[in-house]
Amino acid sequence: MLFAEIQLKIQNAKMLDFGIIFNQSIELFKKIWIQGLVTVLLSVALAIPFMIIVYLPLIFLGVVDASNPSMIDTAAPLLLLVFVLAYLILIIAVATITIALKAALYRIMFQYDMNVLGKEDYFYFLKKTYLSKTISVGLAYIGISVLATLLCFFPLIYVMVPLNLLIVIYAFNPDFTLSNLIKVSFDLGNKKWFITFGLTLVASFLAEMVGFLLCFIGILATVSFVGIPLYFIYKEVIGFDNAETQQIEENV
Repeated sequence: MLFAEIQLKIQNAKMLDFGIIFNQSIELFKKIWIQGLVTVLLSVALAIPFMIIVYLPLIFLGVVDASNPSMIDTAAPLLLLVFVLAYLILIIAVATITIALKAALYRIMFQYDMNVLGKEDYFYFLKKTYLSKTISVGLAYIGISVLATLLCFFPLIYVMVPLNLLIVIYAFNPDFTLSNLIKVSFDLGNKKWFITFGLTLVASFLAEMVGFLLCFIGILATVSFVGIPLYFIYKEVIGFDNAETQQIEENV
């Protein structure tokens, strides 16, 4: 679908029914909760190596401090630089992995919602074709979040809606430029901010409550429910044309 077409659809978007989208989300969650759990577990597993990168300098610092405390004073600036770089790598890596797996999960949601049978490709956006774009989306996500946080807390609340929509928009329009992806996410976020925020808030509360009832560990299985209303908002406002549907079918 062309960028101009999507903008036109957002401008002419119909009113959305909170109850209908919420009920649709529950029904789809019943079908994909296992896939959501797999996504969470993969996110944790893929992030572990990068977490080790961050903690290695700390371990090394502790060993050096115990054996030769005077060396710490000399090497402190270098160790601080290494730690900062490692921490930045961790943030970027986790953001990239999280966005890639969430975007892939939205494509899997499409398969189950539209009854498209085929391979569930969790690593679709971590492959060579889209890896650099996924990293760019991750950097943009981090940058906008940090900027909104520095401005104040309320801008952060506002931008979390378009930022969350950014992932689902990227999932179904991966060939868009980064600037177009951000623009569409903010256009859709502005147009449907209140219902998106409300659905996300209620879905988050329900996911946490059910996870709590399942002895906390259940939150790993229920957390994916939070993103499902965003899928239906995208579906109702923008939708899928035949070319996009065929492309997804060919890649599963």
